Amino acid sequence: MATVAFKTLDQLQPAGKKVLLRADLNVPVNGGQITDATRLLRLLPTIQELAQKGARVIVVSHFDRPKGKRVPEMSLAPIADALGDALGRPVTFADDCIGPVAQAAVDAMQDGDVVVLENTRFHAGEEANDPDLAKSLASLADFYVNDAFSAAHRAHASTEGVARHLPSFAGRLMETELNALNIALENPERPVGAIIGGAKISTKLDLIGNLLEKVQVLIIGGAMANTFLAAQGVKVGRSLQEGEMHDTARAILAKAKEKGCEVILPVDAVTATEFKANVPTRVVGIDAIPDDAMILDVGPQTVRDLCAKIAMLKTLVWNGPLGAFEIAPFDAGTNAVAQEVGRLTQEGRLKSIAGGGDTVSALRHAGVTKDISYISTAGGAFLEWLEGKTLPGIMALESVFERALPI
Repeated sequence: MATVAFKTLDQLQPAGKKVLLRADLNVPVNGGQITDATRLLRLLPTIQELAQKGARVIVVSHFDRPKGKRVPEMSLAPIADALGDALGRPVTFADDCIGPVAQAAVDAMQDGDVVVLENTRFHAGEEANDPDLAKSLASLADFYVNDAFSAAHRAHASTEGVARHLPSFAGRLMETELNALNIALENPERPVGAIIGGAKISTKLDLIGNLLEKVQVLIIGGAMANTFLAAQGVKVGRSLQEGEMHDTARAILAKAKEKGCEVILPVDAVTATEFKANVPTRVVGIDAIPDDAMILDVGPQTVRDLCAKIAMLKTLVWNGPLGAFEIAPFDAGTNAVAQEVGRLTQEGRLKSIAGGGDTVSALRHAGVTKDISYISTAGGAFLEWLEGKTLPGIMALESVFERALPI
């Protein structure tokens, strides 16, 4: 998608005002415990800034998929407690996001207070982008701040509908994410490359198609690479691949050639006859995969080639691991490339932007999350942006840019 014009907190004077903050509190929980608080931590700068400037911060978010019904285990009450702990200040909780309960909680606020309202998806109108629900949410506040890029690909009442009723701004996390994505593909320093991994071409056709228009180098790894190799007549043994996608793979390669985009596939591989930890492995050339073996990671020569190619880039976008990184020793290829990307980034030679659940996990496993220029935790929104799709939550900020009320 093209660069979007949006207002930031720099244009907002929130003292004494009620600010409806769309956050993403949809953190992973297991056994009642938050297993990854990254999304909460990334919200802190926006909440702290608004509160310190004297705003009354009304936090709304979805959590899980209650499908318009009250599901006790999907309440945001425990997440509100965790947010308060992270903020180091009291956070109150209201048992609904609209109506008398929500209004009473807002009416009781003082400047600098923070309240979390109950799961927006307890109302069916949230996912339906119901105008009445959007209007009810908007009635609680003077301004709207969206800091949930991860939910921006959904046109829901709290992400798109409410922006039609209030002067709207991007929070600091949203601003950072949009600026990073702009650096990645909309206004990058060239040459630009992308690493695309994962299991299936069929799930990333739009992504690959958009990247062919944007990048000069496209590195394909993971099981997806097997399909491209097999489509060119390479025997890949028992490796995971999509036989029905061979024609598509060949068409992608032809389009890449037409666009002047260099596609890089593995030249060697780490193979094994079964997929489990610490099994016997063989490194073989890509044209010598045993019939009874599976490709489970890129080989050392491929790693060297990729590192040399990446060193020639100025910007890199990464989505998807190069191998089955969850199990040793098939994490070696992804780890080595990730560490080189981190090193080049820290030396100021490369801008690196990564995102997607498996990618974030792989980079964390490689120990380089602090070395990458920007890691998006947005999941689906990050992927849809890479695919060139319009994100309703972002366009809502732009659509009100000219008609937002004067401040």
